[in-house]
Amino acid sequence: MRGHIRQRGKVWSFVIELGNQKTQRCLDCNKRHWVERRPYEKCERCGGELRDRVERRQREETGFRTRKEAEAALTTELGKIQTQTYIPPSKITVREYLTDEWLPAVKGTVKPTTYLNYEIHVGRHINPVLGNIPLQKLSAPAINALYARLLTEPRKPVEPLRPRKKPDEKAKLKPKKPAPRPATDTDPEKLPEPLSRLSIRKIHATLHKALVDAVRWNRITRNPADAADPPRTRAAVTHEMKTWSAKELQAFLVSTRDTRFYPLWLLLASTGMRRGEALGLRWEDVDMENARLSIRQNMVPVGYVVHIGKPKNGRARNVSVDPTTLSVLKAQRKKQLEEQMLWKKAGYVDSGYVFRQENGLPYHPDFVTQSFQKAVAASVQPRIRLHDLRHTHATLALQAGIHPKVVSERLGHANISITLDVYSHAIPAMEEEAAAKIAALFMPG
Repeated sequence: MRGHIRQRGKVWSFVIELGNQKTQRCLDCNKRHWVERRPYEKCERCGGELRDRVERRQREETGFRTRKEAEAALTTELGKIQTQTYIPPSKITVREYLTDEWLPAVKGTVKPTTYLNYEIHVGRHINPVLGNIPLQKLSAPAINALYARLLTEPRKPVEPLRPRKKPDEKAKLKPKKPAPRPATDTDPEKLPEPLSRLSIRKIHATLHKALVDAVRWNRITRNPADAADPPRTRAAVTHEMKTWSAKELQAFLVSTRDTRFYPLWLLLASTGMRRGEALGLRWEDVDMENARLSIRQNMVPVGYVVHIGKPKNGRARNVSVDPTTLSVLKAQRKKQLEEQMLWKKAGYVDSGYVFRQENGLPYHPDFVTQSFQKAVAASVQPRIRLHDLRHTHATLALQAGIHPKVVSERLGHANISITLDVYSHAIPAMEEEAAAKIAALFMPG
């Protein structure tokens, strides 16, 4: 790598030879296009045909008042090149980097839900504002302007992920309902609200992660998101854990005994499995002889698409089941075989899952959650989430005196500390019972 000093009038400058690089020349207007990532299809100026060439590339910086200043700046830049901290100038934009490079590179390294959030943040919020800015010129003030815009402007309506069905002929004959009147300033409750501070902080996390990778890949020298100031949020409001007592859980199971989802509710309550783990359970994972379940996969919805992956902590586990739950599972298997015979001519699909539709296809996890909420409302029990069945199982187990290590293994926690932190509300009752038992050993009667 070479460099030299030259003078133009009263101004000094330095020039660094960057070596040969592939270019494209327009046959009509002779405009030069530097090929950094992929070849151009046509000339940016006139739209003419391009010809591939290899030309010498230089970098020049001017504006120095003396020769000494130009030589010092040249020495600094050559030192960066020798220490491999120099990054050649690039015209790649934020949109090109995020869409064409970063998203495809991280797709196979993160969970499907995480990647979906990345796509939403980049496509809906980052690219429309910062997309046309050159990546190397992206600054913290520009990022702060993005956050201020998202914090004040109403969010744009989003097209549904599910394609709309074509109207049938009968629907065309029906009179159309009048369209809702547009939101006005006199109708503030109908106006779309801006993004929340928490949502903007999540967008900041996505952009920061992308720029961290840009630094690692020698696209930029520093991360401008480090100096950005995302909006602060109030103290995080944690979800209040709601659990059922043993009587409430029993009443719910009794009220749903004759429903199709009763085996699923019973399994979740008796094992503490996650929703996706139960829906991803296959018959080959059920050991009827030893009354054990092998939890090997997890069913996660990403929009309307369902992905099958490993359990949450990345490792499989075995869970024992009680005789009642085992008998219910046997009845569930027998019922599915009967449905298979009935649906054989209609195209039954044997998906192999323990919990599936009448035609053999698996359930969508969100549909199961909605069914649980309807079942809770019909049973007149305190309203809880489907995931709270898992909390109920753990709480009842700890209150029954089961060792926290055993409970942790059944729940699939990475370590016992997670179990003790999440279910600390059950610890005081255990301590009171322990104090009474210890005192009974030596206290005089």
